[in-house]
Amino acid sequence: MLNRVILVGRLTRDPELKFLANGTAVANFTIAVNRPFSNQQGERGADFINCVIWRKPAENVANFLKKGSLAGVDGRIQTRSYDNNEGKRVFVTEVVAESVQFLEPRNSQGGGNNTNNNNGKYDNDPFANDGSIDISSDDLPF
Repeated sequence: MLNRVILVGRLTRDPELKFLANGTAVANFTIAVNRPFSNQQGERGADFINCVIWRKPAENVANFLKKGSLAGVDGRIQTRSYDNNEGKRVFVTEVVAESVQFLEPRNSQGGGNNTNNNNGKYDNDPFANDGSIDISSDDLPF
């Protein structure tokens, strides 16, 4: 049996970091993933997928990602349920991330707009400054 999810998208809000009573870190975040097709008006939809990550990687996500950050998530889908305060059963489907890749430089503003102050040098060299390449999510094949 196989349960594997790989997503690339942007965080819709800052990650929420919590610590359990035993000190275990857990972070929750939502990632917006563009759909590969457009509707009749030419607009591309997106799916908003809830994710959770545990322990040290959770702390890293909370410290280094923010709303708008481009991230790659590798994990599995998990479903669970609980009774809310009104006694109603609530069903939750989320991605339990095993790893999260930060797909933009730390100083990026989110949105793929990296600014380079190279005074006109190396205009055609994508590795001229810090070695990163500016790739928007629209350029990705998935």
